[in-house]
Amino acid sequence: MTQDQYGLALRVSASFFFIVMVVCVKLTATSIPVGQIIFWRSFVAMAPLLIYLHMTGDLPSGLRTNRPRAHILRCLLGLAAMTTSFMSLKYLPVADSTVIGYLTPILMLILGGVFLGEAITRNRVLAVSAGFAGVVIMTLPAILVSEGARSEGYLTGVALGLATAVITAIAKVQIRQLTATEHPGAIAFYFALVCTIGGLLSLPFGWASPDLKSYLFLIGAGLSGGLAHICMTLGLKLAETAKLAGIEYLSLVFAVGADLLIFNIWPGLNFLPATICVLFAAYLVSFKDHPKKQPQPVE
Repeated sequence: MTQDQYGLALRVSASFFFIVMVVCVKLTATSIPVGQIIFWRSFVAMAPLLIYLHMTGDLPSGLRTNRPRAHILRCLLGLAAMTTSFMSLKYLPVADSTVIGYLTPILMLILGGVFLGEAITRNRVLAVSAGFAGVVIMTLPAILVSEGARSEGYLTGVALGLATAVITAIAKVQIRQLTATEHPGAIAFYFALVCTIGGLLSLPFGWASPDLKSYLFLIGAGLSGGLAHICMTLGLKLAETAKLAGIEYLSLVFAVGADLLIFNIWPGLNFLPATICVLFAAYLVSFKDHPKKQPQPVE
């Protein structure tokens, strides 16, 4: 397995764990304030992150940084994205939230080319286009059928989801820049630490008293979120930002599975053609994307 393929495999794992986190958050979003959810999701996430650093022999050396300002910027962007994302889950189904999130890799493709100088090849553009086509095929019929019944709350969720996509794209490009000099575990750990503090600052505004089931969901969100960030950060280090764009769409399978198994939402007839588009995008990115190297000038 090549380094790029290993990075892509880690990104697929991150997508799975993120969907698990989304499900856990959604199951608590209507009864627990968003600040409290952010606290538990971030506080618990630090456990797998610290275990990861210990297993790799990078504790505490892996937490050292020479770029504290860059970490602060990444953490604040991540905290903002987490806030808008969790707020949107109060109004949106898992599938709808995931669909809106697919704007992120498209923005990553643009930002990676503009700010990081990464190549934007024909296969990459085709992969992103095919993945986006799959998203449209998957969701447009349902949106058109129920458009008249869309509530104001749903529109609020869509607006929050769009804000999340924009902020997340910027944050991921920032992660790509950080991985050039910073340990992946440090990037994820400081993010969890800042979000824990940010969530704790919401305590004066009122927290709920969760039951046992809600506590389990909150802990589950933290554990899956921590694992997702480890996989995502390592994936971004091993593969280019733009190259990960198409593989992001595989989370559609996990989202549909969550709706089916947990929320009893069955896929429609459009699921098969949408899945074909998504898998085609993943195939292009994983096995057909080989940017040509620029020839070196002869001195």
